[in-house]
Amino acid sequence: MDITKTITDNKAVIKLSGWLDTKTTPELAEVIDSLPAEISEMTLDLGELEYISSAGLRQIVAMHKKVSGNLTITNAGSELMQLFKMTGFDKKLKFE
Repeated sequence: MDITKTITDNKAVIKLSGWLDTKTTPELAEVIDSLPAEISEMTLDLGELEYISSAGLRQIVAMHKKVSGNLTITNAGSELMQLFKMTGFDKKLKFE
């Protein structure tokens, strides 16, 4: 998995490509843990994410909590959106 992080003021944009699974989730956790405390908004760009496991979904919940619910998910393809709908995440998270 490749992770690109961009920080502007109090907003972080995290772009993922590849697979977010049990093996790669720790990489994302490290990136999230390294964000400055001032970050109050986060955008997660899933446009190039091919697969997400339950471990990846748990990491997204952790990201959502870190920014007190100010997480926006962008570019989630139809297969990923189907997964978010099946898990009920589509009602808890903000999508664009």
